[in-house]
Amino acid sequence: MAILLAATVFVATSQRLKSVPRQSVSVEMQVALPLFVQVFMAMGDRHLAANLASIRALVVATDKMQPDEFKILAKVQEDVSWLNPGHEDNYYIAFAVLAQYGELDAAQRILARASRMRFFDYQPTFFYGFNQWYYKRDPVGAAAWMREAAEKLPDPDQRLTMQNMAARWMDTAQDTELAIRVVEALAKEARRRDFRVYLETRVVRLRQLHQLRTAAVTYRERFGRPLSNLQELVDSGILPALPQDPFGFGFGFDPQGEIVLRTSSPRS
Repeated sequence: MAILLAATVFVATSQRLKSVPRQSVSVEMQVALPLFVQVFMAMGDRHLAANLASIRALVVATDKMQPDEFKILAKVQEDVSWLNPGHEDNYYIAFAVLAQYGELDAAQRILARASRMRFFDYQPTFFYGFNQWYYKRDPVGAAAWMREAAEKLPDPDQRLTMQNMAARWMDTAQDTELAIRVVEALAKEARRRDFRVYLETRVVRLRQLHQLRTAAVTYRERFGRPLSNLQELVDSGILPALPQDPFGFGFGFDPQGEIVLRTSSPRS
């Protein structure tokens, strides 16, 4: 009876909180309570404890928070994730807030737990993969999570879109040989022939990129200086000709002088 009453109070309170202005940071994020205290205060109901802690994260204003307060917010949200790994609001906040304010590792732990618990929901898996690509600069790991997220989508076209995103992220991998193997695996898994051919074409581009990067290393070793343009690989006799990108975008240099795949045609 007591738990039912507490749940009723919680529902009524959460509805009212929607119209209440967010409190100042100093009030809401001064301390993270130990887990056993949170469960005790929720009369032993860990899901209720998770909901109450989630409300703390929802109502706090983040625009004036300090780094130490974001650490407390991350601890509160990790507690929610431990109490109820599938809590939807919690993983949304982890992705939208924690990753942007220096608490990426906490966000990833929350998203990984949500991904395992919410086997029917592609979003926490997608968010984890996005963070790996955008913040961690790990396209290989990101692509693996994107492939997993794609399998959770019921619509075939949506799955193709996500698999294509995984393949495109591999263009930025430093280890081109590994990137080639990953996209080759994607091509073998592709059910549609046209998509398989598309992925195989991306493999061709990655092989061309690997050829150019290997030739650039040879050029540096032979002449003691880096390339200034790709044509030097032909003029020096290292390559008989420059590879022709099947997508027509070609190859260029990033700000660090690394040869990369272009994603659009160069301006004339």
